[in-house]
Amino acid sequence: MNSKKLSWSEILTIGLMLFALFLGAGNMIFPPFLGQEAGTNVWIAIIGFLLTGVGLPLLGVIAIAKSGGDLQSLGTRVHPLFGIVFTIVVYLAIGPLFGIPRTGTVAYEIGVTPFLNESVLSSKFPLFFFTIIFFSITAWLSMNPSKLVDRIGKLLTPALLIILTILVTKSIMFPMGSFQVPAVDYQTEPLFKGFLEGYLTMDTIGALVFGIVVINSIKSKGVTSPSAVTKICTIAGLIAATGLSLVYLALSFMGATATEAIGVQENGGAILTAVANYLYGSLGAIILALAITFACLTTSVGLVSSCAQYFKKIMPKVSYPLFVIVLSLFSMVIANVGLTQLIQISIPILIMIYPVAIMLILLSFIHNAFQGYRAVYIGSLLPTFIISFIDGLKTAGVNVTAIADAFTILPLFEQGVGWFIPAIIGAIIGYGIAILSGESKKLVKA
Repeated sequence: MNSKKLSWSEILTIGLMLFALFLGAGNMIFPPFLGQEAGTNVWIAIIGFLLTGVGLPLLGVIAIAKSGGDLQSLGTRVHPLFGIVFTIVVYLAIGPLFGIPRTGTVAYEIGVTPFLNESVLSSKFPLFFFTIIFFSITAWLSMNPSKLVDRIGKLLTPALLIILTILVTKSIMFPMGSFQVPAVDYQTEPLFKGFLEGYLTMDTIGALVFGIVVINSIKSKGVTSPSAVTKICTIAGLIAATGLSLVYLALSFMGATATEAIGVQENGGAILTAVANYLYGSLGAIILALAITFACLTTSVGLVSSCAQYFKKIMPKVSYPLFVIVLSLFSMVIANVGLTQLIQISIPILIMIYPVAIMLILLSFIHNAFQGYRAVYIGSLLPTFIISFIDGLKTAGVNVTAIADAFTILPLFEQGVGWFIPAIIGAIIGYGIAILSGESKKLVKA
């Protein structure tokens, strides 16, 4: 059977869908705050932010396409059991236990609460009512994954882009002020600080989750050749990366030039709200509410669809629509009653698994160079996990001072990336062990 070739417009639509899946509310909040804090060093800082906030997610999407279509295929290169366990942990952490419920809560807090008075806000009913509507729409849009490209790429993404354009165009054409003196963290190493901020967006894990949606969307259009799927996925990833870069540049510029007009704000959400009101008055609140709601909705749909498709794969007797309904209902409940507690658990888990995901992606691009030796993956990921596990325990408030003190000699440990050098050394040691032990080549090609 011949593999169908997609038109440029079809590939563009897939790329716009991926762009919208990535652009959640958190992604809209980080850049303005970076701009405010970086001040005159904003352009240096944003370069670092783009490296990890855009570059790594792009590599993640390509890595999934090259490895066979999902995170489990990539993880199996380490060990089949690792592939299953790591994938389930990632999907649960960024899906129903944290990422999906947060989309509903953030959409409510930024998009709805500004229009409610104090007496209404004191009741839990508005949030409950909103999440019913929000996750019902999420479930409907997620129900048929073959239509995700049309529903998101052709409908929600253009709407989101129009709203974002309205929000940032005026701030670019008529700057609200000049760049200010950088905050302390951005005075000496703005590039590295921006690099770490992009790292904390967690979009690299999102790329590993969204990959299955993009690849299945491509295959649903009749593309069967693995090389063709990888090529289209790469082009779509570049389209999404370009869109994200432009949005991040515009929003960081907005944050950097807004301080004179709105003063120093505590976070990016406050900056967006103040800027929207300053530029457009009461209409600004409506524009921001629409932008945040669309951004959260597209991310919610992407996460629900991704999780449902994966769990359907490992539990084929359960229907995809049932997974969509269960995930949407569970997320709605968590958004109302348990989000704060789950955040306390989920963030340490994300910190533990994120470095492992990064190294898994990076190794996939040199898979053939080290002949796919399993010892290389294990040698690299083992120290990565041990060090990031300690970081996660520290974040969770566990007293690991004695162990952490021993790791302070590692380069970049205080900055949260002390695992990187040991990961490289571990890969080299693993390669040596593989050669000496005569380990055979892996059959899976990168």
